[in-house]
Amino acid sequence: MTVLDSTPVTCPEGLCHNGACRRTDLSPLLSPNVRWLWEQIAQRADQRGDAAMASGTMKIATPHSPTQRAAVIGLLSPRALPPGVTRRIDLDQLTQVLTRRDPDLTPGVVTAHALGRPLAARAADKARLTARLTTLQHLRSRLARALPTTAPVRPDDAGWDSLRRRGTLARLAQHPDPERLLRACFAVLHRLPAAGRADRRRLAHAATGNPHALDSGTDLACLVLAEAAAGGHTDTAGAARDAWDRLGVDLDTLTGGLLTLGVHPSGWRIPPEQPIVLTPHVLRHAKWPSPRHNERRWIFLTENPAVAAAALDEVKNPVRLLCTVGTPSRTELRALASLAARGWRIAVRADFDAAGLALVRAVLDAAPAAKAWRMTADDYNASLYPSPFEPGMLDFDRLGDTPWDPPLAAAMRVCGRPAYEEGLLGPLLTDLRQGYPSATTPVSGKRL
Repeated sequence: MTVLDSTPVTCPEGLCHNGACRRTDLSPLLSPNVRWLWEQIAQRADQRGDAAMASGTMKIATPHSPTQRAAVIGLLSPRALPPGVTRRIDLDQLTQVLTRRDPDLTPGVVTAHALGRPLAARAADKARLTARLTTLQHLRSRLARALPTTAPVRPDDAGWDSLRRRGTLARLAQHPDPERLLRACFAVLHRLPAAGRADRRRLAHAATGNPHALDSGTDLACLVLAEAAAGGHTDTAGAARDAWDRLGVDLDTLTGGLLTLGVHPSGWRIPPEQPIVLTPHVLRHAKWPSPRHNERRWIFLTENPAVAAAALDEVKNPVRLLCTVGTPSRTELRALASLAARGWRIAVRADFDAAGLALVRAVLDAAPAAKAWRMTADDYNASLYPSPFEPGMLDFDRLGDTPWDPPLAAAMRVCGRPAYEEGLLGPLLTDLRQGYPSATTPVSGKRL
């Protein structure tokens, strides 16, 4: 008795799945002169998501080359097709012609071998992605329903589309274990403080066992913030620390903050010439003194520590100076607002670039009585280095306006170069020595 081998015949190149390519000689069909036909069938197959292309109809554009049109005589028509026309072809008929060579041969099989790639792969990938996202959507809904009613962030079904628009779902689907990532996200949401504050590292450890799981740029941190933004609880367009701050989460309460000379909470006894850092923890809980009678009420605020260092070296009288050392956080802005509420006048300045102007706008919004300190168009022109070694360029898209002096933004756009606080150090030190900002005459009289 003969035992037949039932092992399926497969394509050695993985281009088709029925083994027809192993049972017949495809070389006559793979002539370069027929490639134009297979290329058009491949394009339609990718659109349809149909790897076989064995039935139905489709339109083709005929080539002008008589050799190429003659190469498909017998496949599409008993006669040569006219040149340069659009013609609808019957795929069932083409399949019948091909099955004379092998019963399992289809236009899709021949096309895949002619072009050296599987057909409809994009459609198949899209279908798999859709199925994966549907599974994740159902899991997200179950996890959201399990959150306590007191949770400050409770994602709903409407937020799914927001995550899609933000590109969060694409990133989630590419994660090696998206279900685990989603569960970790909801473990964090479950532990967000409904009241009070939470330390980010302690929150991350409680939710995942890894204190660095919510560090900046991690997949988990991005997903948590995206869920919060989808629900309108925060905004991912700004700094991450501000987004976490709105959720009641502190990135670090013991580093960062404001560098200070002569500005301290009530009850502190610090030598006037001693620079210290007021940490976020201090700024959040500080009680500020009010100015004493006949005491100068000005507190100077700058962006760069170089100004503070120069003040230490060259200003002998006591100075009240705060330095943000970059973009101020919401905690620092609230501290400035508290100082203003106690009767202090804030004189603020920064570099003449997009980040610097944003800093000044943020401080003027937090403390409307504050004054832009030497931040006019004339000050900008005086700060420009005459021949920069590496001239930078301003980011016009982020520059924004300068309502305290509209000509400033216009001058910066015309020149196109940033200028820095160090370029105006002499006049700044003069103001620090006298204890109040020199009079400036911006065109707009706002916020002076």
